Amino acid sequence: MTDPTPNPPPENHQPPAEEIPPVRSLRELIDRVTGRNLDALHPAEDAGIADVVPFPFLALVGQDEMKLSLLLATINPHMGGVLLIGPRGTGKTTAVRSLPELLPQTLRSLCYYGCLPEDIEAGGLEAVCPDCAVKYGQGEPLATLDQVRLVELPLNARLEDVVGGLDERAAIQGHVRLRRGILAQADRNLLYVDEVNLLSDEVVDAILDAAAQGNYHVRRGPISATYRARFVLVGSMNPEEGKLRPQIMDRFGLRVVVRGLQGAPERLEAYRRALAYLNHPRQISAEFAANTGLAQEDIQAARDLLPQVEIPDDVANMGLALIERLKIDSLRAEITLLEAARAYAIADARLKVIPADLHAVAPMALRLRRSPFMDDYFTQLDFEEREFSTILQETIPAD
Repeated sequence: MTDPTPNPPPENHQPPAEEIPPVRSLRELIDRVTGRNLDALHPAEDAGIADVVPFPFLALVGQDEMKLSLLLATINPHMGGVLLIGPRGTGKTTAVRSLPELLPQTLRSLCYYGCLPEDIEAGGLEAVCPDCAVKYGQGEPLATLDQVRLVELPLNARLEDVVGGLDERAAIQGHVRLRRGILAQADRNLLYVDEVNLLSDEVVDAILDAAAQGNYHVRRGPISATYRARFVLVGSMNPEEGKLRPQIMDRFGLRVVVRGLQGAPERLEAYRRALAYLNHPRQISAEFAANTGLAQEDIQAARDLLPQVEIPDDVANMGLALIERLKIDSLRAEITLLEAARAYAIADARLKVIPADLHAVAPMALRLRRSPFMDDYFTQLDFEEREFSTILQETIPAD
């Protein structure tokens, strides 16, 4: 006779798919997937071919603020990018390199000069090169959908590498033309600047100016060109290796302090996932492929709906009051705080910002923006102004 009492479900039992409630928002998807256990992995036959498979973003353990900041930056580039600050070995580079897998495909030009259909829509056929004008007239495509790429800036990059210069190969053939720099290659992609605090000032200034404007201008002798540079900027630095100039720090939108994982359970789980990835990268990638696809769709939907997200005046005034109480002078603080709050709201499937959104993003948007030097400078200046006004009134009384 069969025992009517059912056996208890195993500890790692997952309910059937129909029993799992649907995911309501991108934030809920990230929280749910990054907290689950990995299925058992089975070794696959090794083909002996090198294959670079990025570590899945959704497989990252902990580091919730870092993951949130990167997601918000991909949804709303108007925040000014992300700066990751922390010691070695805390997963900064791993997280950034895994980010392209989450991003929807983008339109990629098929032309050397980067011509796109939107150029013709904005400025007519004269806005593209002659070859693309002919192709457009014949109904041929000027661009194709392509995966977003991660463009990493080498630490030894020169200014000419970054912005571009004269094309030496063309010059040998008797032609004079400019070649695109790293910033132009990063258009519609992710630009990752590791160890940003070790780069030369002129290189960092060029990167930040292009990121803020979405384009940059290059002149070399008699020829010049303006290139598009619409990218998501992510920088990282280890404070042990040197500080970042205050004027450069101010240009980054979100600032995330990345510390080591806290507690043995998280560190053990991170070790297990790292080991599983080293041994079976494709299987780890497959484990998270379905949810990565869902996250990609949610990010695209969030981008499309972002223009509809509103910030009520009373909520915006709360953010302004916080900035005033913190005595932050830079107007970039307001831009970053409110734009990050809009991205956070749409990531939570809402079209209206609430105070809780400001509360969630304020640490990332406003930390490291106050300047003790400027506080002391203005205090001394105020004292001098008062003393000057008193002496002036005593010496030359006003009418």
